[in-house]
Amino acid sequence: MKPTISQQWAQFAGQLRTEDIPADVIMAAKRFLYDSIGCAFGSMSTPDVKALLTIYRHMGGREEATVFGFGDQLPAVNVTLINSLMIRALDFNDIYWKEDPSHPSDLIPAALAIGEREDSSMQDVLKAIVLAYEFEQRLCECAKPGVRERKWHHATLTQFVSPLVAGVLLGLDEDQLVNAIGINGSHNHTIGCPTAGVLTMMKNTVDPMAVQSGVFAALMARQGYTGTEAVFEGKEGFMDVFGPDWEPEILTAGLGDSWRILSCSMKAFPTEALTHTHISATLKVVIENDIKPEDIEVVRVTTIARACDILFDPHKYEPKSRETADHSLPYCIARAILDRKITKQSFEPEKIQDPRLKSIIHKIKGEASEEFEAMFPEKQPSRVTVRTIDGKEYSVYLEYPKGDPREPMTLDDLEAKFVGLAGDRFSPEECSSLKDVILNCDDLTARDFMVQLVSGD
Repeated sequence: MKPTISQQWAQFAGQLRTEDIPADVIMAAKRFLYDSIGCAFGSMSTPDVKALLTIYRHMGGREEATVFGFGDQLPAVNVTLINSLMIRALDFNDIYWKEDPSHPSDLIPAALAIGEREDSSMQDVLKAIVLAYEFEQRLCECAKPGVRERKWHHATLTQFVSPLVAGVLLGLDEDQLVNAIGINGSHNHTIGCPTAGVLTMMKNTVDPMAVQSGVFAALMARQGYTGTEAVFEGKEGFMDVFGPDWEPEILTAGLGDSWRILSCSMKAFPTEALTHTHISATLKVVIENDIKPEDIEVVRVTTIARACDILFDPHKYEPKSRETADHSLPYCIARAILDRKITKQSFEPEKIQDPRLKSIIHKIKGEASEEFEAMFPEKQPSRVTVRTIDGKEYSVYLEYPKGDPREPMTLDDLEAKFVGLAGDRFSPEECSSLKDVILNCDDLTARDFMVQLVSGD
């Protein structure tokens, strides 16, 4: 019989050696690690992170892994959820969007927490991170249309990858890895409402929950628990239940011939991915033409249909929370016009409640373009047209946001982003030292790595 998809994944992951991975791929993993840790440091004061940390501090437990920034030592399963939420909380971490969107860096805490628990080398942790990106991104390409278009959340994809990431570092054999995937793939199908309408803290939490449960599934498999072997393609498995139009060969074809992590994007703004090209276009047209908020009659944003559906629904014109505001294109465009920048401070309560906002946000209109729809996801086109009260029009067209592999963020860009996120907790010298630790972590163990992150040197 032909091996199942889970078996092919497990075989590839189990046999992969760090020395088999090209140097540019390892460097990409370090860059995403650097970016993700910056996002985590930037989220330390958010209410959702504080709430989870309070719960787990009260629960206590075996000291196995370290919480980013805070330094608490807690069970690896629990630290995985806290750290994954910290990376995700500001909506500033990476993005891969093909048929489905996802944020592969949500999976990094599974590698770090188990790596620390097992005293793994950072070389092995980096290998697990590369695997996380490889399989998560392949899942984003597999469904035609994607599960998001079928009203499911991409945590539904993450559930299959997180147990493998943890399992590799736990030293699971091929059968145990298959069981871990089968265990977690049986119970983390996440409905789409966390990213629809009025958004709550669950928007940033459902994917970390799928990461956390994958760590637990791997631990279960290590103890002999069994899970569905053909969880992808079997009777009443993932593809059977979610409907037709899959290309399952995408999940396994050419493993090791190329590496998906090299095609993943980073974020230049702490907002929903579909907003980025539009924010860049808005900043360009406003700054280059020195357009003042009071001069504007209307702003037309030409985009794809799903962006209109997700980002321009009526709730997005009256955001009450960070979670809704960073998924509101009218809000993001309005703040870009008012402030001529978008940062994590753009979503603080005083910004959301800014009385000037109402004078501009309802002037921003979204319009879907069939032409743009045909270009997506290969391109992420945006046309922002501003008409001023004196009848003049100014327009900018862009196809890629900053951070796309075709418009990549430089190391200087990443450093500026890291300092912007972590600079209120670490001095410039400490930020520089942290950069060196992360980008030169090859000779460290995961435990030593986390100690140096906490100490800032």
